[in-house]
Amino acid sequence: MAHPKRKISKTRRDKRRTHYKATMPQIAVDPTTGEAHLYHRAHWHEGKLYYRGQVVIDTTEAEV
Repeated sequence: MAHPKRKISKTRRDKRRTHYKATMPQIAVDPTTGEAHLYHRAHWHEGKLYYRGQVVIDTTEAEV
């Protein structure tokens, strides 16, 4: 059975694991709709795509 040639020290193992730290995504609230969404991301609300409080794509006009 395969096994490592040398033991990895506790310090080296812990240094590697510092990169595994999880972070919470940053949530923003749109000033126009009040919808919560990921920061720096566009979001859909009632058939319209909003980015920074402005309508980017409006699909409701195509349906009417």
